[in-house]
Amino acid sequence: MGLLLRPVSLGEANDYVERLHRHHPPVAGWKFGIGVEDATYQLRGVAIVSHPFARHLDDGWTLEVTRCCTDGAKNAPSLLYAAAWRTARAMGFCRLLTYTLDTEAGTSLKAAGWWISGQTPPGSWANRPGRGDGAASGSSKLRWEAPGSRKTTRDPLRGDSAFRKPKAPTL
Repeated sequence: MGLLLRPVSLGEANDYVERLHRHHPPVAGWKFGIGVEDATYQLRGVAIVSHPFARHLDDGWTLEVTRCCTDGAKNAPSLLYAAAWRTARAMGFCRLLTYTLDTEAGTSLKAAGWWISGQTPPGSWANRPGRGDGAASGSSKLRWEAPGSRKTTRDPLRGDSAFRKPKAPTL
């Protein structure tokens, strides 16, 4: 029997990330999370989805997978990325992003149909007081987008009356 999806709480997801993620700490907040378990009901991975960290990408229609963490279970990351995109679309979002270090292959993202849409320059998150310098700082990152993601043309958060939501991707 294969892996099955299941809901997870933020606390449960963060505990999992704290134990197993290679280079990121738990998150402070989220929009939703998804877990994957095996036939013995053992949690084998989690995905945490939040608003985008980059303010210019937070248009009200875009989310970001901020953590995807597994114990190495075969196909678990691809299953989590695909489920995160289905869930985001069901909630009305039009775009889902995630980032990998430029040294990571992105095999699970490719398997789930994601594509590279950009690259960030190397830098540090410690650019203002209170921000720590994570273990992944200093590395360039690749931005990936879920298949069928669409950019929006206006910012609904600014009350732009000319805003038109793009057509929702077909399910």
